[in-house]
Amino acid sequence: MTHKHTNALIKETSPYLLQHAHNPVQWEAWSYELLEQAKKEDKLLLISIGYAACHWCHVMEKECFEDEAVAEVMNDNFINIKIDREERPDVDHIYMDALQMMTGSGGWPLNIVALPDGRPFWGATYVKKEQWMRILKELSELYRKNPEKVIGHAEKLTEGIRAINLIENKTDTDEFTLDQLGDAVKNWSRYFDTFLGGYKRAPKFMMPGNLDFLLHYAVSQKDTEVLNFVEVSLTRMAYGGIFDHVGGGFSRYSVDTKWHVPHFEKMLYDNGQLVSLYAKAYALTKNELYKEVVEQTIAFVIEELTDSGHGFYSSLDADSLNEAGELEEGAFYVWDKEVLQNLLGDRFPLFKDYYNINSYGHWEHDHYVLIRDSAKNGIAKKHGIDTATLETTLKDCLDLLKKERNKRSKPRLDDKILTSWNGLMLKGLVDAYRYLGKDDYLQLALKNAHFIQKQWGNADHPLFHNHKNGKNTIPGYLEDYATVIDAFLALYELTFDEQWLYRSKELLDHCITHFLDADSGMFFFTSKKDAFVIRRTIETADNVIPASNSIMANNLYKLSKLFPESDYEGLARVMLKNVQENFHKSGRSHANWMHLVLYTQEPFYEVALVGKAYKEMARELYSHYLPNVVFTGTEKDSELAVLQHKYLEGETLIYACVNGACKLPVAQTEAALAQLRPTKTD
Repeated sequence: MTHKHTNALIKETSPYLLQHAHNPVQWEAWSYELLEQAKKEDKLLLISIGYAACHWCHVMEKECFEDEAVAEVMNDNFINIKIDREERPDVDHIYMDALQMMTGSGGWPLNIVALPDGRPFWGATYVKKEQWMRILKELSELYRKNPEKVIGHAEKLTEGIRAINLIENKTDTDEFTLDQLGDAVKNWSRYFDTFLGGYKRAPKFMMPGNLDFLLHYAVSQKDTEVLNFVEVSLTRMAYGGIFDHVGGGFSRYSVDTKWHVPHFEKMLYDNGQLVSLYAKAYALTKNELYKEVVEQTIAFVIEELTDSGHGFYSSLDADSLNEAGELEEGAFYVWDKEVLQNLLGDRFPLFKDYYNINSYGHWEHDHYVLIRDSAKNGIAKKHGIDTATLETTLKDCLDLLKKERNKRSKPRLDDKILTSWNGLMLKGLVDAYRYLGKDDYLQLALKNAHFIQKQWGNADHPLFHNHKNGKNTIPGYLEDYATVIDAFLALYELTFDEQWLYRSKELLDHCITHFLDADSGMFFFTSKKDAFVIRRTIETADNVIPASNSIMANNLYKLSKLFPESDYEGLARVMLKNVQENFHKSGRSHANWMHLVLYTQEPFYEVALVGKAYKEMARELYSHYLPNVVFTGTEKDSELAVLQHKYLEGETLIYACVNGACKLPVAQTEAALAQLRPTKTD
C-alpha cells in the first residue's frame, strides 16, 4: 500500500507509534537526543502520549493528526513527539502529574507543550480540531514574543512536579496497628457500593488490587461485611457486560454504575490480576461462578493474547470496523435483537431472559450488551428446566454467537510484549493452578517464565521492559522487576524448583543496588544508570496496577522469611512507615501496601514441608486460601535455612514457623491447616 505521508515512527516497533507513522505530522519517538536537538534549535516540544487500545486517542488522530492543515501548524512550530505510555511509563508519570497539576484531572490522549528541555507549561487531553489549531498558534506566538513568561510558568510547574514526588524517610514512626488498619478500612468503606459492587461512582474500574487486599483483610479479621462487599463486587463484575460472556476476559472499565457497558478495550494487566483475584475467591468460597470466570479469562488470553513463544501481548483495541467499514467503539462485541432472534431461534426466549435482551441490557440504538442480573437456578425454574439443561443450552448459544462474531472485523491487537504485564499474567496463571488445580495452567506458567528468562539482559539491565519482533529496546523499570519477582516467588512455592526462588532474589538484589534511594528508603521507578527528565520518579500510589514500590515492599517481606540473614524485612518496614499516614485518608490508593500491616501485625508463617510426599501434601495445603503463608519444600536437602535439619527418615512432616521458630511438626494437612488459619474471634 502506498502512503502519501511517512514519518520517523515507521522505524518503531510499538503498534501505537506505528498507527501514527503515516500521519502528515512529522512525529518523532521520544529520546533524550531529541531534547538536545530541540534546545539547539530553541523549538518547543509537542508531546502526545497514548496507547494502542485508547478510543479517544484514535478520535483525536482522525480529527487532528491526519489533517494536513493541523499538521502544518504542528510541523512549523514544534518538534512533535509521540509516546506509547505503555512503553514509556517513566515519561508518562512526569507529564500526567503535570497535567493534573494544571487542570485537576488527567487521561489519554495526554497532550503536553513543553520547553525545548522538556519542562511542560501547557497540557490537555482530547481537543477538537479548531480549538487545537488555535491553542497551538497562540502558544507558539506567546513563546516567540514573551519567552520569559512561558519559562517562568514552566519553572514553577517543574518545582511542583518535583515536590509532589518527594518521600520523607520516617524510620522513627511507630508501625500501623490492626486497630488503625480497621479504622482506615471503615473510612474507606464509605465509598463502597454494597448493592452493585465497586465504588459509588461511574465510570467504574474493577481495581483488582483493592479487592485482593479486602479479601485478605476480611478473612484475617473475620469481617463479614467487608467479605460480603468483595463477593458482591466479584459477582456483579462477572455478571456485567464488562465481562465478555461470549469470548471471555474483562474490558478495562464500565461507563455506568452496574458494570453494564464497557469501554471495550481488553488489557492484559486487568485480566492477569483478575485471574489471581477470582482464583483466590474461589479457593475461599467454592463459588462456581468465580471458577468459570478464571477458566474463561485464561481461555481468552490463550486465544487472543498469546505469542508463539509464550509471551503475552498487551491488549485488544476498543474500536473495530463496523459494517460500513468505519472504526466504531464496541462494534465487535454488541448485538442487535433481531440478529440474536434469527441466530438462536426457539432458544432466544431463554437467552433473552438470562442475558437481559430488554431495557436493562439495552445500550444505544438497537445495540445490546449482554448482562446478567440473577443466578442460574432462578432462570432455570422460570423456564421449567433443570440447571444442567440451562447450562447446556446457554453454552450452545454462546458457541454459536462466537462463531458469528468471529466473522466480524476483529479489534486491533497491540502485540508488543511488556515484562511487567507478563509478570502479572504469570502470577495469575500460578494462582489459577494453585487454587483450581489444572495442570495446563502450570505448564503455561512455566513456558511464560522461561520466555521471560530468555529475554534476560546483562548485569546492568537483567530485565528489559519490552519485546517485539525479537527485539528488546527499553531497560526494565521497577514495575518489571517487582511483578516478575512476585511471580517467580509464587512459582517456586508451587513447584519447589529453587531456580525461581534464586532468580527472585537475584532480581531483588539488583533493584537494591540500582534502584534504591538511600535518602527515602524507597525505590526509584528507573535505574540510577538511566537518564530522566525533571525528576526520577518514586511511585507509591496504588492504581489499577499496584504501585511498583508496594509490590516491591511485599516481595521484600516475603523473601525475608526465606533469607533471614538479609535486611529485606527491615527495608520493607521502612517503606511501610513512609506511606502509612495515607491509609486513613486514601485507602483505595494504598490497598496493596496494607497487606504489609496484616503481615507484620499478625503471625506470618514459613511453612516447611520435608519428606518424600512433600509435593502431594503441599498441594493439599496451598489449595486453601492462606494469605499469611510462604511455602517451602524439599524431599530431604536444601540450602534454605527454613528447610534444614528437618528431615526424618520415613516421614513427611509439615513445620509451621514464625520468624524461624517452629511449632511441633505434624504429619497431617488437617493439623497443619489448624495451625495456619486465623484465630481471631468476633
